[in-house]
Amino acid sequence: MERLGTGIGWRPEIADAVERMPGVDWVEVVAENICPDHLPASLRRLRERGVTVVPHGVSLGLGGAERPDPHRLAALAERAGALGSPLVTEHIAFVRAGGPPTASARLEAGHLLPVPRTRDALDVLCENVRIAQDALPVPLAVENIAALFSWPDEEMTEGQFLYELADRTGVRLLIDVANLHTNHVNRGEDPAEALAGLPLEAIAYVHVAGGYERDGVWHDSHAHPVPRPVLDILTGLASRVAPPGVLLERDENFPEPAELEGELDAIRAALRAGRHAATGARAEGAGAGAAAPSGRAQAPAGASGSGPARQRLGLAQAALLSALVAGTPAPEGFDRVRLRVQARALAAKRAGIVAKVAPELPVILGEGYRTLFLAYALGRPLTGGYRRDALDFAGLLLSDGLPEDPRARRELREWWLERSGPAPRSRRPAVRLARATRRVLSRRRPERSGK
Repeated sequence: MERLGTGIGWRPEIADAVERMPGVDWVEVVAENICPDHLPASLRRLRERGVTVVPHGVSLGLGGAERPDPHRLAALAERAGALGSPLVTEHIAFVRAGGPPTASARLEAGHLLPVPRTRDALDVLCENVRIAQDALPVPLAVENIAALFSWPDEEMTEGQFLYELADRTGVRLLIDVANLHTNHVNRGEDPAEALAGLPLEAIAYVHVAGGYERDGVWHDSHAHPVPRPVLDILTGLASRVAPPGVLLERDENFPEPAELEGELDAIRAALRAGRHAATGARAEGAGAGAAAPSGRAQAPAGASGSGPARQRLGLAQAALLSALVAGTPAPEGFDRVRLRVQARALAAKRAGIVAKVAPELPVILGEGYRTLFLAYALGRPLTGGYRRDALDFAGLLLSDGLPEDPRARRELREWWLERSGPAPRSRRPAVRLARATRRVLSRRRPERSGK
């Protein structure tokens, strides 16, 4: 496996800072956020300097009941080729459910959701991973995700699930130590036990990220500093194996470059502490431990992800996702309190994305935007994408006589009419709103430091 070194997640908001950071050996980019024909200039410059760029997918849904979408696989392959990447990565998660296999409406989560650690889910995941491997021009690595809730009646630990996945498919693993901490707080899972059960030789690289705790629930925000417990898990991992690469993820609330550089230094220090703690027992442990096979292993006889396993998994995932985004009753065995927390987290993330694709809405609605959107989103699934979501949200507010301020309601009506018809009514309302948006955002900009 190629040695990557220490890296950071490339985001447009910190692109200039990343280019200037000392000691950045490689970067990771969200695959869906770039166009292969029009790579950002910053990424082109990094590649010209010899910095490795790895595309990280978020929408494939390898843990879903359906086989991977060929178009999404082709898009991921195209990005790997355009970036000259040595590998691509995705998640062990499902992001959509329903549709023809379950004779129900297709639902989108807009987020990564955990798969049950069951034989059915493992069989489906293994088959989906093999399909993806056959479609991609470079090796695939898959990431363990964070979860706010647990599936009932799980049959394996995370370590057992990942070990068997790597053993049966030869896939590499992207281990997120922040997600191990999340699962420790939210699911009572011991990170040391999870590390002990992993096929360490299958690790392609490691993610490190921050989050926050609220009411006993850890939220993997990627918007806060990396906490000490996460660095300690990284040290524990480094005492067992030398990971080929380690990467800092930050998606929001970007601090000053010096703070990001400080977090990279803390990651390097955690790795050094792990290497220092390692003794001759590492070699003995590695020999006795689990190593992923170098080639693709065949599935055990009778283990196939097709047919009944897919149907059972599909029905279970559709019922769960419907409870999270459509307000239907929680399936039996789930912690209803945790599902409510997850549902609100999904709605809040949706509100943030809509605010980015339709920035005029928070300007028009002011501080009430978030409250109004959460009331709209809880129980109303995402359909037709986020721009359609913004229009539906505005249309519902107007039909309810909201917002109460006549001026804001008039501006919202103009915005909605401008975008909801087959052709724009007039350029003037849009121009006025664009100017108003720029004025408000320019007043807010100095306040964006910190959280």
